[in-house]
Amino acid sequence: MNPSALTHLNRRAFLGRAGHGIGALALTSLLGSSAGLAAPAPGGRGVIHPLPLPQKAKRVIWLSMAGGPSQLELFDHKPKLAEMDGQPMPASFTAGQQLAQLQGETLICQGPQFTFQKFGKNQAELSTLLPHLGSIVDDICIVKSMTTDAINHDPAHMFMNTGSQIAGRPSMGAWVTYGLGSESENLPGFVVLMSTGKGRPPQPVAARQWSSGFLPSKFQGVQLRAKGDPVLYLNNPAGISRESQRGDIAAINTLNRWHDSIVHDPEIATRIAQYEMAFQMQASVPDLVDVSGESAKTLEMYGCQPGDGTFASNCLLARRLAERGTRFIQLYHRDWDHHSLLREELPLRAKEVDRACMALITDLKQRGMFDDTLIVWGGEFGRTPMKQGDKGPAGRDHHNKAMSIWLAGAGIRRGLVYGATDELGYAAVENVATVHDLHATMLHQLGIAHNQFTFKFQGLDARLSGVEGAKVIKNILV
Repeated sequence: MNPSALTHLNRRAFLGRAGHGIGALALTSLLGSSAGLAAPAPGGRGVIHPLPLPQKAKRVIWLSMAGGPSQLELFDHKPKLAEMDGQPMPASFTAGQQLAQLQGETLICQGPQFTFQKFGKNQAELSTLLPHLGSIVDDICIVKSMTTDAINHDPAHMFMNTGSQIAGRPSMGAWVTYGLGSESENLPGFVVLMSTGKGRPPQPVAARQWSSGFLPSKFQGVQLRAKGDPVLYLNNPAGISRESQRGDIAAINTLNRWHDSIVHDPEIATRIAQYEMAFQMQASVPDLVDVSGESAKTLEMYGCQPGDGTFASNCLLARRLAERGTRFIQLYHRDWDHHSLLREELPLRAKEVDRACMALITDLKQRGMFDDTLIVWGGEFGRTPMKQGDKGPAGRDHHNKAMSIWLAGAGIRRGLVYGATDELGYAAVENVATVHDLHATMLHQLGIAHNQFTFKFQGLDARLSGVEGAKVIKNILV
């Protein structure tokens, strides 16, 4: 305990507050709390109440394809680019433009490496690499005109997650759980799962991508491991019973609350919440990952062996987390950074996510959860229509002027293809959307007015959607 805290108390106050702490422990025991701890704050309540807008989405599942998937092979079919394969890229498209690794290089057009097929009632064109997603294309909205400010991986991830390229800002999940709270009292409100594709070295993704930034640290994401024990040290060491641990945590938290009443440090409240959540997770996490109650049909639909660490397995866990009240679930699938070997490796990545995405949406629909779950799929940027690599199998460079994402559920218009790029797929030209627009739209569906959702930081009212005039993409909403 901080000795300076004692200087704030005289003898009478110390004895009185100590007595209150003992009385609180006794009362908790008499009330028979399941955890033996003080009752947590209401799970579904954040700082925003009442919500200013109708809430279409109760939760978010963010499917993040780390590395930057090529929209030109998956979603954005460009016949003109195919015609110009091997020809110089017209300077009118690229003059004065920022490029990543192709800056100063001879720019050569590279046509789509895979064929496209029409799916659904509206005959939306998708790559033949995505037949399962094509089977449910009438349930999703494809946005072909997304743009971003960043052109290299880490700042692009930061921008997509936090609305800023500079580290230290809160991530989307932290903003959402801060605003809305969580509906689960025994699992974190913001959970991150990671999977890695087979082939090349994994794309690095730093834990700062799910940081709480300047928000209280209890809102940061909690990463669950995809293979083995999801959380280390779930089991008590030999000789420590759950009952004895319960008493220890109750005593520690009583002292922390007493200290907080003196110094009023918000991080002490975070420490208390973390102790309580960790204790609850020792019981809730094993139940979360125990899929023995899932039907054989469900497991077959996802196409995974539970706990195998794949994206498909994580999609199944995402649905189980959503059922248990977790507010924001972020799945990273790595290794989409195809500067080379695009034709060889993109089919592997597509196969790893195609069926699982279809299964997740189908599963949510079957359980009546699709209409209040917002699902977003995308990378941190797109890829260039110019090829990269003069020798050996070619790829595509990073690109921030055009990328494709898709959204589904929670009031998103079904079967819509929104926006367009130019004839070579170099830049978005129709219904151009920014990352800040996407954040504003997500918050809107969660019942939050993005331009009113602020947090005072360094004298400024910071917000997820930035201050550059973000707009809700209303045309993709019902």
